[in-house]
Amino acid sequence: MLSVEEARARILAALSPVGTEWVSLAEAWGRVLAEDVTARHDKPPADVSSMDGYAVRAADCTLPPCRLRVVGSAPAGHPFAGRIGPGEAVRVFTGSVIPDGADSVVIQEDTDLGETAVEVRVTAASGRHIRRRGGDFAAGTVLLRAPRRLTVRDVGLAAAADRPWLRVHRRPRVAILSTGDEVARPGDPIPEGGIVSSNALALAALVRACGAEPIDLGIAPDDMDAIARLVRAPHGADLIVTSGGASVGAHDLIQASLQPEGLELAFWKIAMRPGKPFLFGHVRGTPLLGLPGNPVSALVCGLLFLAPALDRLSGLPGEPPAPEFARAGADLPANDLRADHLRARLERDGDGAWIATPFPAQDSSQMRIFAEAEALILRPPHAPPVRAGEPVPILRLGLRGY
Repeated sequence: MLSVEEARARILAALSPVGTEWVSLAEAWGRVLAEDVTARHDKPPADVSSMDGYAVRAADCTLPPCRLRVVGSAPAGHPFAGRIGPGEAVRVFTGSVIPDGADSVVIQEDTDLGETAVEVRVTAASGRHIRRRGGDFAAGTVLLRAPRRLTVRDVGLAAAADRPWLRVHRRPRVAILSTGDEVARPGDPIPEGGIVSSNALALAALVRACGAEPIDLGIAPDDMDAIARLVRAPHGADLIVTSGGASVGAHDLIQASLQPEGLELAFWKIAMRPGKPFLFGHVRGTPLLGLPGNPVSALVCGLLFLAPALDRLSGLPGEPPAPEFARAGADLPANDLRADHLRARLERDGDGAWIATPFPAQDSSQMRIFAEAEALILRPPHAPPVRAGEPVPILRLGLRGY
């Protein structure tokens, strides 16, 4: 069996980013940048006032109070056309262009707010309350480097740089197939001895959270021809994800069904819990992840393998989720040869450190516990016992919507 780390590395090494497209800035949030973003102009484009007040010559206001003649007003967007001379001032507001000849702004609270003449009651200093041209960025500056998943702040920065269109990687398309005679969609009649399937919808939500587009292939019965037919159907997917049937039992048919379709199996079985029956390969050139059927197993594998794979397809390196450390909220026994991922609650102790307490039940079919979990406690293979209060690595859940 492969380790989690080796399996993930082999998956990522086999994937390449999908193509690119242009999108409007209004549609760019969450997309992965495929081309650096440079500024088209200086910001601000001129020296501007950072406050409401009066633009003055600092040399005229060295011994307050001083009285200056107000020669005009320059609201934001309406620059003063002339030049300030000795003993003169111009009324300005936040964002107003600093008039020629002025080198300081006196805020209105330090004046008598005169309209034709103003009394300045403080010493003016050169450069005070002035935002210099290009102080935020200059034209031609590289502001965002590809690859990068665009945040709300990135969108604001690109807008400030006057970049209405951005080149991004297109959203990867992910075909999702559930298998099993016993599973039914939510709301559909449940077969005798059956169960409602949560995997397809949960995995589709994970795909969306990673910025990709899910394609629902439906539920295939435990029939080799049916599985092969659904996978073979034209869907234009960049990745195929199946849930269930990845093991080698009598009703685990993914490998047997897809071998006639050209399945090139890279590996199957990972030394982890939950999620041991996991496979990776290609079907007619399209990468395929075969996830376990138990819902918690499927989603843990989704977090550890599918999410990084989607990042890789989207143009990012596909870094694994970064572990943090918490104090164990209970004694943990020594681990066996499989990496364990214990569903746990989080709380803060008196020092502000995380305490991670595993749920008593860790069955891979119990979705309620997984939904309530706030972290996975990571137990490497052959990890020694841990006493309550000792540090343990954790993966926090919910940071990207999953």
